[in-house]
Amino acid sequence: MNLERVLPFVKKLLQNVIEDGDIVIDATVGNGHDTLFLADLVGPNGMVYGFDVQKKAIEATNRLLADYGYTRQITLFHESHAHVKRNIPVEEHGTIKSAIFNLGYLPGSDKKVITRPDSTLQAIQGLLEIIAVGGLIIVVVYHGHEGGKEEKDALLSYLSNLDQKVAHVLRYQFINQKNDPPFLIAIEKH
Repeated sequence: MNLERVLPFVKKLLQNVIEDGDIVIDATVGNGHDTLFLADLVGPNGMVYGFDVQKKAIEATNRLLADYGYTRQITLFHESHAHVKRNIPVEEHGTIKSAIFNLGYLPGSDKKVITRPDSTLQAIQGLLEIIAVGGLIIVVVYHGHEGGKEEKDALLSYLSNLDQKVAHVLRYQFINQKNDPPFLIAIEKH
C-alpha cells in the first residue's frame, strides 16, 4: 500500500464527490490551479465560484482559465472568502457540492498577506449553511508561516467541537515530517 501525499489525496476526494454540471467553490483561488481543476470536473454545464483578496491572484487565475478556454462557467470575486454566503446566488444555496481552501499565503507573493482565522471560520460556517447535504469542504492547512499556527489552532478548535450531527470531520496528516508540512481537513455535511 502506498500512502497518498496530501495534494493527490485532495484531488481524489474532489473527484469522488464532484460530477459534471455541479456547482463548486474555490475559496482561495491563488494562482488558479485548483480553480482550473474544479472547472475540469464540473465541465461546461457546471459552475465554479472563486474568491481571493489579492487582485494579483484574480488576474493570474483569469489568465490561466483563459489559456484553457474556461470563461463561461467561472465567476471570480475579488474579496474575502468570509463573504461566500452572500455572494453565492440564493437559488444555489443547498446545491453546492464542494469547496476547497488552501490556507496561508499566495506563492510567489507577499508572505504578510495571509488567510486569517476569523475570515476562514466565517467562510466555513457560511459554507456549512449553503453546501448540499453530502457536500465536501476541503481545507489544506499550510501553517509554517507567521500567523499560520494561530489559524491552524483556531480551525482545529472550531472543527473539533463541531456537532457530528452537522458534519463529519477528517484530519489527514503525516506526523513525522519536518518543517510544518501541510495537512488536510475534510468536512462532510450531514
